[in-house]
Amino acid sequence: MLDAAPFLPAAAGVGYKPQHFADILATVGAERPSPVKWLEIHAENYMGDGGRPIAQLRHLAEQFALSVHGVGLSIGGEGPLDADHLARLTHLVGWLNPASFSEHLAWSTHDSHFYNDLLPLPYTDATLARVCDHINQVQDAIGRRMLLENPSSYLAFAESSWSEPEFLAEITRRTGCGLLLDVNNVFVSATNLDFSPQGYIDAFALDQVGEIHLGGHDEDQDDHGKPLLIDSHGAEVVDPVWALLDYTLAKSGPKPVLVEWDTDVPAWPVLEAEAARAATALERVPA
Repeated sequence: MLDAAPFLPAAAGVGYKPQHFADILATVGAERPSPVKWLEIHAENYMGDGGRPIAQLRHLAEQFALSVHGVGLSIGGEGPLDADHLARLTHLVGWLNPASFSEHLAWSTHDSHFYNDLLPLPYTDATLARVCDHINQVQDAIGRRMLLENPSSYLAFAESSWSEPEFLAEITRRTGCGLLLDVNNVFVSATNLDFSPQGYIDAFALDQVGEIHLGGHDEDQDDHGKPLLIDSHGAEVVDPVWALLDYTLAKSGPKPVLVEWDTDVPAWPVLEAEAARAATALERVPA
């Protein structure tokens, strides 16, 4: 097992992409310090037993605090968690010993089918019980606290009896898990569902937040000509989301802040510049 940082620093991080491997290593010990102090990987990309991806990951783990972000557990799925997927995740977390592990409040499986999307859930008592059972199973398997990420939403369920911040807070109370607050997801959902993003942050359990995420989104229109935002992670973070980050940090205090860029991935200097902007936002926050 590798030794890893016991926690993520309250600093800027980025989602790791293999094409940036050499650029990232070049920042280690460089005369000009990089704003990037930690890295996130997607768990499903590193569930194999060897090869170049694992070798690169082991090397990065010697230099950076790492966060593992899952996208395929289907925490909100109606059926049981996939035992093989959970076993491979447990193996990865066991040998890598990352500073953090997180997953999404969403579902992506039904029977034997896997969907390449993070699909929404109604916020009901039955859903709450199911999600909590799955989180407890994950935490028991990996032997550590996990973080749960708020989703980006494009519709609301009429049967929901909890608000999203209340639902997430109750999950933390019942399971002991923490939260990953994606402020771009908040902005996307607030625009699509017509609520105040600042009001959402005010209601959020900020004391349970272990990471904050930022990312880009695409702009579209719905069938009625109203703005429709799509969480794409394929562009720079927009100014209103940076402003929402400032609002959040002023209430929460310093937190680890990650810039995600998963599609149309730019050259390293572009991503590093986004991380520098996140680092500047953190510098404005009293410790």
